[in-house]
Amino acid sequence: MSLNKPILDDRSYQQIRDELIARIPVYAPEWTDHNPSDPGIALIELFSYLTENLLYRFNQIPDSTKMEFLRLLQIPLKSAYPSTALLSFSTKELQGVAAKLASQASAGDVKFTTLQEVHVLPVSALGVLKVIDQVPDEDSEEGIFYQQAAASVEASKTQAYHVETIWQDEPGVARDMNSAVDGILWVAVLAEKASETELVKQRLLNHPKGPLLLNIGFVPEIRLDDDLDHHSAEFAQRFRCPGDAAHASGSPVSWQISTGRISNDNKPIYYPLQIQGDTTNGLEKEGVVRLQLPNDEQNMSDYELADINMQGVGDYPPILDDDTQSRVICWLRAFRNDDTVIGKITYVGANATMAEQAVQAKSEFIGTGNGQPNQVYNLNHQQVLANSVQLQVEEPQGWTDWQEVEGFYSSFESDRHFMLDKQAGQVRFGTGINGAVVQIGQRVRVIQYRYGGGRVGNVAAEAINKVAENPLVKVSNPLNAYGGTDAETLEAALERIPSELRRRNRAVTRSDFQELALQSPGADLARSEVLPRYHPELPLQESAGVVSVVVWPKEDKHNPNAPVPNKNQLRSVCQYLDARRLITTELYVLPPKYVPVAIAVGVKVKNGFGIDAVRHWVELALRQFLAPLPPYGPSGQGWPLGRRVHGAELEAAAHQVEGVEYLEGLQLVGWDDAGNEITNTVNLQKNEVPELIGITVENGAVTLSPGEMISPAETDGIAVPVPVIKDVC
Repeated sequence: MSLNKPILDDRSYQQIRDELIARIPVYAPEWTDHNPSDPGIALIELFSYLTENLLYRFNQIPDSTKMEFLRLLQIPLKSAYPSTALLSFSTKELQGVAAKLASQASAGDVKFTTLQEVHVLPVSALGVLKVIDQVPDEDSEEGIFYQQAAASVEASKTQAYHVETIWQDEPGVARDMNSAVDGILWVAVLAEKASETELVKQRLLNHPKGPLLLNIGFVPEIRLDDDLDHHSAEFAQRFRCPGDAAHASGSPVSWQISTGRISNDNKPIYYPLQIQGDTTNGLEKEGVVRLQLPNDEQNMSDYELADINMQGVGDYPPILDDDTQSRVICWLRAFRNDDTVIGKITYVGANATMAEQAVQAKSEFIGTGNGQPNQVYNLNHQQVLANSVQLQVEEPQGWTDWQEVEGFYSSFESDRHFMLDKQAGQVRFGTGINGAVVQIGQRVRVIQYRYGGGRVGNVAAEAINKVAENPLVKVSNPLNAYGGTDAETLEAALERIPSELRRRNRAVTRSDFQELALQSPGADLARSEVLPRYHPELPLQESAGVVSVVVWPKEDKHNPNAPVPNKNQLRSVCQYLDARRLITTELYVLPPKYVPVAIAVGVKVKNGFGIDAVRHWVELALRQFLAPLPPYGPSGQGWPLGRRVHGAELEAAAHQVEGVEYLEGLQLVGWDDAGNEITNTVNLQKNEVPELIGITVENGAVTLSPGEMISPAETDGIAVPVPVIKDVC
């Protein structure tokens, strides 16, 4: 059934005046003076003026009415999402200092709340890898040392390596564990000063609150590899949502500590450490590992070797420079129990905790129940974080905890559930049919909750530098905070109403997946596309029950012209969609695949226009025409997935630039998998978009082929570790 659009009266003052005057001869023919000086005409003009204002107000729907529509439909505005940061504490107190859970740190006026408690110890941590190296020349000093070290062990096979540190020498540069000769992450626990090494160790061993816990912060490389094979089984398994082990830990990781003791066969002895907490999923994602240190000196010490040639050989810890080595209290090492490798690592540090951009609110008494359905109570603060509200109702048996839910669709009449409007800071209870109601006289209180969020929390590295009420510790964030997004605007919420009513927070149709992906908390996406029945491993076939969602971030500092989501963003989208998909849907959340293209353009500039300016605008127009993100692309939504790049289209885009009289020529070049040039038209597969890797705009005929100015990058289709000493100036 079609819906008839209501007819609104939008006549202007002049139209109303002219219509009334035109009716005078019909109703009062004796009235012949229609000049503005006539009193009757003056009254008509006054009536027309007032009527125009009345019609204008009548035809408008004020924002307050729109807000009432949203409240009636129970569609709250989406609140701001808090940013996340890894914090590293330090202290000079030999006994250490306790930093409690929910401690507050700040970057200027931006507040952060810690998510783990930390006993800040007077130590730091240095991640180290034994990276495979070439055997040095026998005649060199390094070669002589290598031969002596290799001769000191009884092994038929040796492997040269050099030492690479994580973060210390090159902050922000990821180290690849695949290049490590032993697959082990080594962590040196260091005192601040060499003169205090033994003293700090004794304080740790004999601490009155021992055995102590050491918080190790871990940050893997979140950028995706540049050489992904988008059609391999490994790629499909990696980006499957939720994946085989999405809700479980990664491969088991063992942590050991150096004991300083050596076995009879001249091998180091390590002591296994107990893991008291791990938010990294087995060193798979950013988080904190809490290790229980031993309180027995024979289980925590560095190795003292009489034979200098044995240092760093085999299972012995790596060799550090003299200054750092003198501060080593002990060594930790982590490795997987199977044949898998930990992967690329960006940061390892001690005394770490995760924090989010939020403030911990105090307890609040928010009201007394009246026994009615849909009771609503206000908190003192807005921008409340999800799953942070601890609410209790005073029932006959005492104060009882109630649970926060996203909706009352699956709630029974006796379920103690409540909904939270995070943006407005409101708590809503059920109807008595879906969700229990608060009975008459029952008091409602909130024990705690957190509020905050927004892009303002995405602060730069080292911006967080203050700890509230704890002068004995210092704090910093070694990496940028990430994930903060601003609250939804009223206009965006109104545009969301039709889709919310259609899908009811469930992903079924193509548009459902596309819209929900953009709403994923903390992902901060600019574009999402859905490929129904597309399986990454079988791109040329239609796979029933499979949905692939391709996403683009709003920005990518490493690849601004070809933005690719990082692992954190993909994980956020996956978690959000997985909770809303049908159980029979096989879901993949994928990064886009970019196909390199290059363009050479020759233009004839009109008289009176600057040549350099026109060349610049032609280049800009072509870059925007091929861009993957809105508001660019052929239709303002980014370049469509799988749409071919045709030279004639690019010519039309260049012709639209003011100052171009005509084109002298346009050459488009792409490359196939074998590296052969493709000219004029580059065909793309379903999951591909173009990446403009080279463009030249010339005044006159084209003299340089795109293939000559740039070419795609070429791709390539147990030993005893022995160190190689590197000379450093």
